[in-house]
Amino acid sequence: MTANNRLYAGAALGLAAAAAVGFGAARLTQSPPPPAPVETPATPKGAANVVAMTPRAISASQIGVAPAAAGELDAAILASATVEATPDAEAVLTARAPGTVTRIFTRIGDPVRAGQTLALVESRDASQIAADRAAAAARVTLAGRQLSRERSLLNQGVSPRADFETAQANLAVAQADARRSAAAAGAARVSADGRSVAVVSPVSGRVTSAGANLGQFVAAETELFRVADPSRLQITASVPPAEAGRIRPGDRVELTTSDGRTIEGRVRSATGVVDPQSRTATVVVTPTAGGSTLVPGQLIQAKILASGGAVRNGVTVPQDAVQTLGDQTVVFVRTRTGFVARPVRIGSRSSGMVAIADGLAAGTPIATTNAFLLKAEIEKETAE
Repeated sequence: MTANNRLYAGAALGLAAAAAVGFGAARLTQSPPPPAPVETPATPKGAANVVAMTPRAISASQIGVAPAAAGELDAAILASATVEATPDAEAVLTARAPGTVTRIFTRIGDPVRAGQTLALVESRDASQIAADRAAAAARVTLAGRQLSRERSLLNQGVSPRADFETAQANLAVAQADARRSAAAAGAARVSADGRSVAVVSPVSGRVTSAGANLGQFVAAETELFRVADPSRLQITASVPPAEAGRIRPGDRVELTTSDGRTIEGRVRSATGVVDPQSRTATVVVTPTAGGSTLVPGQLIQAKILASGGAVRNGVTVPQDAVQTLGDQTVVFVRTRTGFVARPVRIGSRSSGMVAIADGLAAGTPIATTNAFLLKAEIEKETAE
């Protein structure tokens, strides 16, 4: 090999070595390329009606779990009601004859007993009635004496039997007239002096109204007093006609006064007829406990638990267990991992309980208390 050839070969080897060294330095100083992206499988989202929760978390949140109950739920009917005295415990006292009020023995609020005289009304009609009674009694006495005489004469054979029978008839007529006069005097309550008629209470109770004034002239049948027994009360409730057919005698009633007191009662009867003025049906309620605190004329609220509208062989849950998600009414059913919201169709509500018409079987474990926490959790997850 010539000197030139050796020179050219050495240069080529030097260039190759320099290129190799430069390429290696470039590879060492260059930043490494980013790794190829690895596709991560998407995390499956939970269903919008499922809440995962451990037993410890359920206990910490104080969420009560109990099976849905099977049974009957009364359908409550709300109605306005008025306290009244029973028909045989209230009396309107009037003047039985026209005249002037001369004596007043009681005032409003005073207790009275049955048969007690509250006032006297002096009346000419009373004098006439007393005179008729006395005259009728005198005719009875005269007819009795004539009959006795005719009987004696008949026994002696002096008087014919026809005269004796006539005397008997006269006595019977006189006695009938005397009874009529006595009845008229009793109905007018004519006093013993024959000048006045007495205003007498037929019931025991208290004077609730006193419109009589001393010296006042009153016409016959003018109302002077009202007497009521506050311990004998009834409540009349006005219910819509559509609800009246579901009420049965003996149904339980919860009466609520204006100050929040609750009194128990029972349905005594229902008229079954709609009043043409108020367009409502009347239900009569008898208080069974706490009625002594009521007074006639008081307005109260009645909640009638109508057995005719009860859900029989149905499912009932506490009212707190029923929640609303969007446009659905749901209850939260307990599962192995937490709860699931199950849509249901509800029926009536009463006393903190709800009747489930469809969507839930009796005995299904559900969240009964603090179910709103589960609703809030679902709504939070949906928002996120």
